[in-house]
Amino acid sequence: MNFSLSRFLLLGCVVVTTSCEIDTTPYNGLSESAILQGAQGLRAATDGNYTFLKESDYTRNLFIMNEYPGDNLTLSGTTTDALFLTYTYRHTSDQANALQIYRKAYQVIVGANKVIAAVQEGTSKEMDQILGENIFLRAMVHFELVRLFGRPYAQSPETNLGVIIKTDTKADDNAARATVKEVYAFVVSELQKAAKLMTVTRTSSYATAAAANALLSRVYLYMNDNANAIQYADLVIAENRFTLATPTQVPDFYTVENEQNKEVILAIKHTLKDDRAWSSLGSMLYTSPGGVGWGEVYASQDYQDLVNKNANDKRRTFLVRKLTAQGAQEKRNGIDKVYVTKFSNQGGIATLSSPILLRLSEVYLNRAEAYAKTGATDKAIADVNLIRQRAGLTGTELYSATDLKGLPTVLDVVLQERRLELAFEGHRAYDLYRNGRSLVRNYPGYHNTTTGQQTVPATDKQVVHLIPEAEIILNSNLKQNPL
Repeated sequence: MNFSLSRFLLLGCVVVTTSCEIDTTPYNGLSESAILQGAQGLRAATDGNYTFLKESDYTRNLFIMNEYPGDNLTLSGTTTDALFLTYTYRHTSDQANALQIYRKAYQVIVGANKVIAAVQEGTSKEMDQILGENIFLRAMVHFELVRLFGRPYAQSPETNLGVIIKTDTKADDNAARATVKEVYAFVVSELQKAAKLMTVTRTSSYATAAAANALLSRVYLYMNDNANAIQYADLVIAENRFTLATPTQVPDFYTVENEQNKEVILAIKHTLKDDRAWSSLGSMLYTSPGGVGWGEVYASQDYQDLVNKNANDKRRTFLVRKLTAQGAQEKRNGIDKVYVTKFSNQGGIATLSSPILLRLSEVYLNRAEAYAKTGATDKAIADVNLIRQRAGLTGTELYSATDLKGLPTVLDVVLQERRLELAFEGHRAYDLYRNGRSLVRNYPGYHNTTTGQQTVPATDKQVVHLIPEAEIILNSNLKQNPL
């Protein structure tokens, strides 16, 4: 892994936390080693690592590259933005978003490694918390990388390549990619250690033991280790620190700052000064009444049909139809303009949001899926019904063992509810592929301008992004995914 050293130096991101331009001038006249010795400096360095996550190269690309390969959205035209390649499964080795997130992810990792190397475990509760947060960040980012660039765990994880596991701060180490299984094992071990170290209660803008356990429930679910997925979900639920939103709270769920939302476990906090307006995550999904936002990616007809099955479903409020002055449906290239507002209107600002990484609803759905796969069907249905009740559904709108609403299995019930609840948050394609299911797009969109149909099997080589060629040029040991 031959990186430009300045790209990954920690100090510059302590000094200049609003950009990644590296200023190697010592902070307050102190050397890097001096900064990394005290709790105050280490906390500042850790906050710098959180700032990396907030940058567009990470957050915007993360949600686009995780969500756009699914079937909840439809792209209404061509664009030079690399999201087009992600959406259409036309990945290239010089794809801009892949290179941006790859480099930014390892910047987070190296920043975390700097702090980890400087902290002696057991020194104090505060120092252990700092250590645990950085171990968590390192684990989480490795997991995101292996999801993007490594094949689903169910597909020969012992031999398929994942990503480079980086635990040092060297800029030029020519490391090779670890296998998918090795990366997952590393992530699990790191999250378990982080959970034990983090004993301080912090807001949902920071890593906590609950965040580590919530992510473990997801990671184990991806590994099809259902017993552990249930165990770690139970730990989060039993903590009673987080509560599901009520039906009356759901419509405004994403407009509330994450630290005021009792369901959110971890989010990338954005405030007004962080608003990127037309470059924001939500700008592709929404155009405000004042005309701010591109609004060129819409809810797919397939998703609309699903969420509109029940008129009482509060999740319908996250879809907004764009109508003409005469009340007719507006279209773009023949596709209905149906905006998605999950990344809009925080504090009344059209393009502002604090993207949620972990929340209690997902934890319940992780457990529900694991229950379904282990034969605990009643428990799986009970968890699904909690999420449906959260959305305002009652009575015959709920499932029972004798009424699966026409779905063939309880697993299908869970996966459909995951689609409804976690839509646009970066889960859908992974949920399909890790369960060996194909992505089926039978609705209008630029995935296929002739028939509107596209089917992508879980084994298709394009379900993962390509390793950036710019990195392969620098590292002869870095192997490419099959082209």
